[in-house]
Amino acid sequence: MKYVTFRTETGPMRAGWLDGDKVIDMSEASHGKLPNCLLTFIENYDTYYTLIEDIAHEKSIYPLEKVTLCAPLPHPPSVRDFYAFEEHVKTAREKRGLTVIPEWYEIPVFYFTNHKAITGPEESIEKPKNCSRLDFELELACVIGKKGRNITADQAEQYIFGYTIMNDWSARDIQAKEMKVGLGPAKGKDFATSLGPFIATADEINQYKVGDRFQLEMTASVNGKRLSKGNFQSIYYSFAEMIERASQNVTLYPGDIIGSGTVGSGCILELGTDVHRWLEPGDVVELEITGLGVLRNKIVE
Repeated sequence: MKYVTFRTETGPMRAGWLDGDKVIDMSEASHGKLPNCLLTFIENYDTYYTLIEDIAHEKSIYPLEKVTLCAPLPHPPSVRDFYAFEEHVKTAREKRGLTVIPEWYEIPVFYFTNHKAITGPEESIEKPKNCSRLDFELELACVIGKKGRNITADQAEQYIFGYTIMNDWSARDIQAKEMKVGLGPAKGKDFATSLGPFIATADEINQYKVGDRFQLEMTASVNGKRLSKGNFQSIYYSFAEMIERASQNVTLYPGDIIGSGTVGSGCILELGTDVHRWLEPGDVVELEITGLGVLRNKIVE
């Protein structure tokens, strides 16, 4: 299924799922037995899922064009973003005159980004002040579905609720300066992270599985011009390996977001400004991944 968070013209945010070109309001359809918050639904998924098959949809259907889709999880408990595509790591470091350090091949690494700065599809992204090198990052994210600690890689898939597109917006000039200090990106990243347009459950994406990877085409376009094309199958570390690393000595919770990091060629930093200039107000960025739709955002001043 494809789960969404949405708004009608006058109401607050609601939770539901897509049925073709329609949105089903899960709380209305179940007469209040299901919650109007997708995070609450995920936290109690084993209980709530059994109710879905008995739901009558007739009085809870909204045409997709009549609602506004929000980030599927507007307030996730946490967002960890990994650095798991070798091509991206190599190219990005080469741009700074660096090689890939041996430790990158030993452990999957991540940073925590601002889980209170989540934006959704069609939402405007404000260009940070004092930023002259605004960039997108084309990523896949998985959503943790149940609580777990010290999860092994061979157990990890049991903990994945689903997948969504992620755009880890980056102020490259700010990021480059602060990372010279020796810590991960902070102000260069914490102004916005986009998720959406929906969360596809793991069973929907498993049809694309090849081994422990997925055959998912990933593309990025700016103002209708395709700039990036990659495939999730090229990732060096699987989500299972990322979850194992993230859960070592710490508890993961339902709704936690695990980002893959940028696919090879999935940002202007890699492509170079001879391919496309840095992003400016008015630019429209579209990220598309097989089975996960299109995440579209416009840059504003």
